[in-house]
Amino acid sequence: MEKGVPVELTRGSTNWTKVVEEIVKMEKKTFPKHESLAQTFDGELRKRNAGLLYVESEGETLGYVMYSWPSSLAASITKLAVKESCRRQGHGEALLRAAIEKCRSRKVQRVSLHVDPTRIAAVNLYKKFGFQVDCLVKSYYSADRDAYRMYIDFEDSV
Repeated sequence: MEKGVPVELTRGSTNWTKVVEEIVKMEKKTFPKHESLAQTFDGELRKRNAGLLYVESEGETLGYVMYSWPSSLAASITKLAVKESCRRQGHGEALLRAAIEKCRSRKVQRVSLHVDPTRIAAVNLYKKFGFQVDCLVKSYYSADRDAYRMYIDFEDSV
């Protein structure tokens, strides 16, 4: 695999278990327990209209993006995470770009996501790709944590 290039994780692949285990560890370190999909990760990946891309280097999973397309009109970025030691190296951009392209290939009109407004680097990454803030969703993550709902329409996308 070429270094830093997002790859689709497919069920039954020889590295499925290893990659999922590494992503679950990353989930636990990146997101608060109540936001983490670590407990239900395998079930999330079994959903028919969901996909996961990951970046790996020298056998180590560096980051991943989960996305879904619940309808023919819209898709969503469910999760995007990069190991803390691997941030600011373009992995998040590569993952987001690849996920957008996967969604675009499904002919959806809009991709949306939610992001904690205090995660400035994440908000800026999404804005760099043309995502716009739709609204602030109060208490989205927890009673004291809000989220921006952001979206990109494909006619406006990168």
